[in-house]
Amino acid sequence: MTSRSHFRKSISVVIPNYNGQHLLERNLPSVYEALKNTQSDFEVIIVDDCSIDKSVDFIRTHYSMVKLILNDKNQGFSSSCNKGIAKAEKDLILLLNTDIELNKTYFENQFKYFDLPDTFGVMSKIIGAKTGEIQDTARLLKYSGFKIKGNNFYYLRDESFFTPTAYLSGANALIDAKKLKEIGGFDEIFSPFYCEDFDLGLRAWRLGWKCYYDPKSYCIHDHSSTTKNYRTRNWVKSIFFRNRLFVHAIHLSKPRFILWFVQIILFDLLFIWIGLKFYYYRSFCMFISHLQSLTISRKKLKDLMARHNSTKSIDDVIYEMNKMIAGQSVIFRRD
Repeated sequence: MTSRSHFRKSISVVIPNYNGQHLLERNLPSVYEALKNTQSDFEVIIVDDCSIDKSVDFIRTHYSMVKLILNDKNQGFSSSCNKGIAKAEKDLILLLNTDIELNKTYFENQFKYFDLPDTFGVMSKIIGAKTGEIQDTARLLKYSGFKIKGNNFYYLRDESFFTPTAYLSGANALIDAKKLKEIGGFDEIFSPFYCEDFDLGLRAWRLGWKCYYDPKSYCIHDHSSTTKNYRTRNWVKSIFFRNRLFVHAIHLSKPRFILWFVQIILFDLLFIWIGLKFYYYRSFCMFISHLQSLTISRKKLKDLMARHNSTKSIDDVIYEMNKMIAGQSVIFRRD
């Protein structure tokens, strides 16, 4: 049973929305129920990213208590979240997608993580609405060749153990507000979407903070992604792989970056035609066009780490995570 002292932390829920009226109708009641069950002070902030459905009218009519922020042009996930983060006034910030339904006791087991001074944030188990399958658990960090991989799903047999995860899913991430604002929120170089949560988690770990996965809390995901509203499927894929390249350019040490770049040129670009994934060439061209912006992102991280007296590399984070779960019974999820 979670002690009453954990309920003292207040919560800001930040929800980016793009044409999600039907999702807000379905899922906002669960958000308010979960918040009220905490017996804590809370606020809900929705950032509308120029929806062309009736999302704004719905919010104003049925949820007048919501703090509504309207973008003057479509800016994507990172920028919308950052606007909500800037307006948040509570102790914790829950970054939440419109297609997520919260369990009524969603927060009950998560407050305890913030009793630790180095906790950055925690995420819950994500369960599929249609089949009940587990979609998301903790993620281990590792290298594949010279590529950073954070998609190695796992969980621990001991559900009471504080399970580290490489990063927090942007779909449901409860984060220490002070740390999230200090880190600068999401890096908007990843706009309009994809990999911004991966980068945020890596930055947190490299600053000396920790991300956790809580298997005793859960939310439900109904697969209703709004990325389908953006241009073509191949364009969406090209943004995903461009942003994967961004993560490496920002976080790899210079020696590893050189070896990674050689791996991309000699293998990925030369042999991508075998899988007919020609959109990857577009990803690489977009990556090259953003080299100056990536230099700025690397410098911002370097300056932030200097202020925190941290020199942690991705190698150090991998070592730290593995050390944390040493001796535990680890179960890898098979997809």
